[in-house]
Amino acid sequence: MTTTVPPRHDLAHEPLRDPGDTGGLHRVLSHRYLLRLMVRREIKARYVGSKFGLAWSYINPTVRFFTFYFVFGIILQRGNIPHFAIHLFAGMVIVHFFTESFNAGTRSIMANKAVVSKMPVPREMFPVASMLVSLYHTGPQLVVLVIACLATGSFAPDLVGLGAAVLAFVIVLLLGTAMGVMFSAINVLFRDLTRIVQTLTQMLPFSVPMMYPYTLVADRFREFPTLHHLYLFNPLTECVLLIQRAFWWTTIGPSEVADANRDGPVFNPDVAANFPDHLWQRSFAMLGFALLFLLFAQWVFRRLDDRIPERL
Repeated sequence: MTTTVPPRHDLAHEPLRDPGDTGGLHRVLSHRYLLRLMVRREIKARYVGSKFGLAWSYINPTVRFFTFYFVFGIILQRGNIPHFAIHLFAGMVIVHFFTESFNAGTRSIMANKAVVSKMPVPREMFPVASMLVSLYHTGPQLVVLVIACLATGSFAPDLVGLGAAVLAFVIVLLLGTAMGVMFSAINVLFRDLTRIVQTLTQMLPFSVPMMYPYTLVADRFREFPTLHHLYLFNPLTECVLLIQRAFWWTTIGPSEVADANRDGPVFNPDVAANFPDHLWQRSFAMLGFALLFLLFAQWVFRRLDDRIPERL
């Protein structure tokens, strides 16, 4: 009886390949099990040693919402804008998702440099995992937001609002991933980038109609249409307006309008007065921009990828 020996491949003629070659973002999906492990590890590490654990994911946004309600609804009495606390908190949810994805994604490779140096895994996995952790922590904020909307007694969600919320989260998910992928690689070469990103993200809440209504921007820029267009060119502005359309606008009923206008006509209940023209067209354009920017971020990452191990 003879045994057939399989032919040996002549490895001498095989092309050399980098053992740490990432292969791009599409390779991240082929390592879903490892990606889940990384996400779980980051979530557990955030609450290690804490008695309340994941409950802080609900405690923090709840305290934040009541702070907004007390300061803006009672002390500052922003009565001309119905449910201003929900207006602000809805914008904060989407802004916080982006800023946390951006900040954590920028630090992700440096924070996992021991793993990056020893394991041949797609290095884009680290900023992607950071984005998913940020998305996970956005869930409790959405729960608090929905409960607050229901507590108004006038919450009337609709399919248009649901579509607006989904579109806003998809845009931020793509942009947050793109920024994390690109800046995580640059941060390895230029370590001060982490501080720069932290400073920039602190300014973002003031650049979107979150702490102030869009009507204020439209009124101030009425004579400066170019500045108005530049303001709306910010993708995060469109996402905040979309999320407000989904949650804040659907809580405004006739009684809220009457309360806001009890001292005079200060609040226009027309949707066209509270949101810019062509909101949906610009939002889908921002979705296309986010996709293109993700491809650009992947290209930048690939250009810098070979230099990451030696700089770590």
